Amino acid sequence: MQRDSLVFDLIRKELERQRHGIELIASENFTSLQVMQAMGNVMTNKYAEGYPGRRYYAGCEIVDQTEQLAIDRLKQIFGVEYANVQPHSGAQANAAVALAVLQPGDATLGLDLSMGGHLTHGSAVNYSGKLYQPHFYGVVRETGLIDYDMLESQARAVKPKLIYCGASAYSRDWDYARIRKVADEVGALVLADIAHPAGLIAKKLLNSPFEHCHFVTSTTHKTLRGPRGGIIMMNKDFENPWGLKDVKGNIRMMSNLLDMAVFPGIQGGPLQHVIAAKAVAFGEILSDEFLVYQQQVQKNAQAMAAAFVQKGYHIISGGTDNHLMLIDLRNKNISGKKAEQVLVQADITANKNMVPFDDKSAFVTSGIRFGVPAITTRGFKEEHMQFVVNVIDNVLMNADDANVISAVKKQVNAFMEQFILYPEMG
Repeated sequence: MQRDSLVFDLIRKELERQRHGIELIASENFTSLQVMQAMGNVMTNKYAEGYPGRRYYAGCEIVDQTEQLAIDRLKQIFGVEYANVQPHSGAQANAAVALAVLQPGDATLGLDLSMGGHLTHGSAVNYSGKLYQPHFYGVVRETGLIDYDMLESQARAVKPKLIYCGASAYSRDWDYARIRKVADEVGALVLADIAHPAGLIAKKLLNSPFEHCHFVTSTTHKTLRGPRGGIIMMNKDFENPWGLKDVKGNIRMMSNLLDMAVFPGIQGGPLQHVIAAKAVAFGEILSDEFLVYQQQVQKNAQAMAAAFVQKGYHIISGGTDNHLMLIDLRNKNISGKKAEQVLVQADITANKNMVPFDDKSAFVTSGIRFGVPAITTRGFKEEHMQFVVNVIDNVLMNADDANVISAVKKQVNAFMEQFILYPEMG
């Protein structure tokens, strides 16, 4: 069979794009070479519906071992009793939890998307807002911090079956204990979506949700630095609150309901090549080197935030506890959309983002989100953050000057030559 040069040429071009630019999208990272190698393997050929030891296809003896290894390593990372590594994405992990614990029309409570929340926490354009009855809490206008008083009053008013905590554009830690307290009061279950800060939580650099939240979901990329995928975890298994029984009359544990929600509930055959890559990434997370990496992520984010503040940028909540920051650009007279476009021209990648109480649409936005996991993987330290902020500021303050942007692009490309990405790939 002839090699598909068109596709492989495009792959090579994408490698060059990643090498030459500054990647600041908070939900992106660079996997290790061995994680990528594990993804491109013969396990992509294997159908394995079901779970280790309980498959619907023959010939699963080896992939059973790989999946069990991924499960065992994930349990060890977070110290949990239950883990499911099959979800294809964080969105599908959230969908599985919802399927397991909700009925159509049930009330839910999550952080509003316009306040930094996530599509799968009740957005009207998502299944979570179409199948269920979503309600929302937000942030305090003056501080940009989660409005826990609003969360509590909303929970008491609507009595949701499920409370979501977690965000896609929130730079501070969470008070999981307070959320669980109000959940117990109103009879709700709690889902912590830690897709963004999972790596920091894994190394105990942020509050842990596991003691307080019934369910925890995450992606496996972002700060976990693995392949693209999702996971579901529980600190401890427990009997389902509805007394559901199996065909033998035994009470079904929540682990059974979650497993069934993933397969056959929302997915068919799991992606065994991706699960192999997850297993490799989880092994990396268990290393001491990963703790050093996560500590550097926090240091870099705080140094970047301080540099932006020094230049007069308004960071929502005034700073960051994790790996990202959301900047309100209205005092700089540039929209998030325009900022994203001109930064890309200078080989700096970030994403436009709504800010709390935004007066612009989601297609334009007043804000931009920056994250440091990817540049930290490249080897950036605190002393490099000033350069990054300087070139960003130069572009944004000269957004209509093609000569300035072109000059910044050359600066960026030259700067990135000291941080070689995947040198083994030539």
